[in-house]
Amino acid sequence: MENLLRPLIVAGGSVVLTFVIAWAGDRLLCQADRRHPETPLWGLLRRGRVPFQLVLCAAFLRGSYDAARVLEDHEIGIGRTLTLVLIGAAAWLVIRIAAAVVETSYSRYARTHRDPARVRRVRTQVTLIVRVVSAVVGVVAAAAMLLTFPAMRAAGASLLASAGILGIVAGVAAQSTLGNLFAGLQIAFGDMVRIGDTVVVDGEWGTVEEITLTFLTVRTWDERRITMPVSYFTSKPFENWSRGGAEMTGTVFWHLDHSAPIDLMRERLGDILRQCPAWDGRACNLSVTDSTPNTMQVRALVTAKDADDLWTVRVAVREAMVRWLADHHPYALPRVNTADAAVPPPRNGHGPAREGRRPAPDNNRANGNGSDSNGSAPDGAGPRRAHGTPRH
Repeated sequence: MENLLRPLIVAGGSVVLTFVIAWAGDRLLCQADRRHPETPLWGLLRRGRVPFQLVLCAAFLRGSYDAARVLEDHEIGIGRTLTLVLIGAAAWLVIRIAAAVVETSYSRYARTHRDPARVRRVRTQVTLIVRVVSAVVGVVAAAAMLLTFPAMRAAGASLLASAGILGIVAGVAAQSTLGNLFAGLQIAFGDMVRIGDTVVVDGEWGTVEEITLTFLTVRTWDERRITMPVSYFTSKPFENWSRGGAEMTGTVFWHLDHSAPIDLMRERLGDILRQCPAWDGRACNLSVTDSTPNTMQVRALVTAKDADDLWTVRVAVREAMVRWLADHHPYALPRVNTADAAVPPPRNGHGPAREGRRPAPDNNRANGNGSDSNGSAPDGAGPRRAHGTPRH
C-alpha cells in the first residue's frame, strides 16, 4: 500500500502544485494587463502558460522522482526523459518570452509612427529577430539534450566545437560585416551620432534617419536616402552639426558695389531678422569682408536654434536684403561699366581715318596731283614725284 500511495502523492502533488502556481501567475498577469492597458506585454506573456506549466511539472517530477521509488529498474530512462522534457519546455518558454518582448516593442513603435513603410520595415526586423533567437535557443537546447546521453556527449561536444570552428571561419570570411557590427556598437554606446542629428557626409547635408548595427541612413534635404556602412563614421571624419547642441551660426554673402550703404544695411538686417520667426535672437552682424576692383563682399552673421531654422533665416535675409537694395538703393548692386573706344591721337598731325569714312578733301591740294599742301600723299596712296614746282 505504501508503495502505491507514495508515487501517487509525489506525482499528484507535483501536478497540483504546478497548476496552482500556474494559475496564480496567470491571475497576476491578468491584473497587470488590466492596470496597464497601454502596454501589451502582460497579455503577450500569457501565451507562455503551456510551456511554463511544462517547466514546472517536469522540474517537480524530476526533483521528486527519487523519493517516489517507482519503476526503479527504469530509473535512468525516466529521469533522462524528464530532463529532456524540462530542457525542451525551458527552450519553448524562452522563445515565447522573447517573442512577447519584441512584439511589445513593435506595438509601441507602430502606435507612435504612422508611416506604413517604416512600420513594415520594423515588422520585418522584428520577425527576423524572433527567428534568430528561436534558432539560437533551439541549437543550444539540442546540444544540451545530446549532452544528457553518455554516448552522445562526444557528438554534442563535437557539435559545439564545429559551431565554434564554423564561427571562426565565418568571421574571417565576413570581416567587413563584423567590422560594421562592432562599429554599430561603438556608435550606439559611444554617442558619436544619433538619430535626428544633422550631418554632412561626402559633401551631402542631411539628417540621420535610421541607425542599425550594420548601416546608417541619412535623409537629405531633397528627400533622398543615403545608406552608408556604420564603419564610415568610425574611420573617416564627418560633420555633426547637432553635436553638443543644436544652436548654429550661419553666414549670408553679397557682392555689391563700393557705394553700397553699409550702415543702412546693418539697420535693415536687424529689421529683417526681427520679422523672421526662425531667428533665435542670439546674434547678428554685418561687415565688409573683402574687396575687388569691381565689387566688395559683404557678410552677415545670423543664428538659429537648429540647422533647419538656420537655412530658413539665411534664405530670408538674402532675399529681403536684395529686394530692399533693388527698390531703395539700386546703385549698390554690382554693375558692369562700359565706354566707347577713344580715337587715338594723330601722329605728326595726321591721324588715321575713321572706319567707314573717307578722309575729307583738302582745299589746299594743288594741280590735282593728290598731294596735300605739305607734299604728303593721301591716305592709302604711295609717294609721288611732282613734275615741276607747283604754283601758288
